[in-house]
Amino acid sequence: MKLQMGYSFLSKDIDRIEKELERVVFSKEEILSHASLQLLQSGGKRIRPVFVLLGGKFGNYNIDQIKNVAVALELIHMASLVHDDVIDDANMRRGKPTINAKWGNRFAMYTGDYLFAQALQSITNIENPKAHQVLAQTILEVCKGEIEQIRDKYDFEQNLRCYLRRIKRKTALLIAVSCELGAIAAGAKEEVQRSLYWYGYYVGMSFQIIDDILDFVATEEQLGKPAGGDLLQGNVTLPVLFAMQEATLRDKITKVTEQTSTEEMSELIEGIKMSGAIEEAFEVSERYLQKALHSIKPLPRGQAKLALRSVAKYIGKRKF
Repeated sequence: MKLQMGYSFLSKDIDRIEKELERVVFSKEEILSHASLQLLQSGGKRIRPVFVLLGGKFGNYNIDQIKNVAVALELIHMASLVHDDVIDDANMRRGKPTINAKWGNRFAMYTGDYLFAQALQSITNIENPKAHQVLAQTILEVCKGEIEQIRDKYDFEQNLRCYLRRIKRKTALLIAVSCELGAIAAGAKEEVQRSLYWYGYYVGMSFQIIDDILDFVATEEQLGKPAGGDLLQGNVTLPVLFAMQEATLRDKITKVTEQTSTEEMSELIEGIKMSGAIEEAFEVSERYLQKALHSIKPLPRGQAKLALRSVAKYIGKRKF
């Protein structure tokens, strides 16, 4: 089943948000506009705007209002990708050259800043102070997560708690807040906002764990970058933490640097896949998904609730 089938009833509103994103990222500075549009048009599931819309369905749904939140959340996500690519010195993103690969790091950083600024501009159309407070706090936490990832590179002594805190800040919070802000913008009840926040948080944790698994089991064509790229860049993910419980693998993993050869990495990836670490990581992801499904039980029945369940189940089974 394709992900979009779970929320096909939102297709017209999603198309409207896509057009709004194109309008917002346009700039009279031709190169800035071209770079932003390239990133926007390079693909992506737009899962954060979808969660905003679904959250809004539990209140007084008004696409003219809620679109501002959806655009803001997607722009923040896009900006973080640009900054990530600079930090990781990445040349490819979704199978295409990154902004820093085409125009250099300095221009890429300002493109990311431009997208952040446009996100803040978009959210000013929402008058509810709580929406601004939630978004501001989220950006702070996302930045902390990025800093933690830089600090923790090639730190093979870090523990599970460090990893979970990092992916919470880097991924889960933005998804949690997408669900919550959709409900806030629609004036939904506070208990509904809380349920949606926790649903998004648990789904976001599972989403990132699955991403980290796919870095080892998906193909380069599916990933749009070489398999094992996270480990090569020094990012210690859940499969790596589990694999290091085996002494032989731990010895090999802790020797990984940016200069590790393709052949060595291929051998190491196979070792990790054979160790049972992938299966253990899947089990953790599944536990988060079950918590997500439990958290929306109190919500009223309807298309939106069915869609939330459908999206969660898809994330747990996705292949790339």
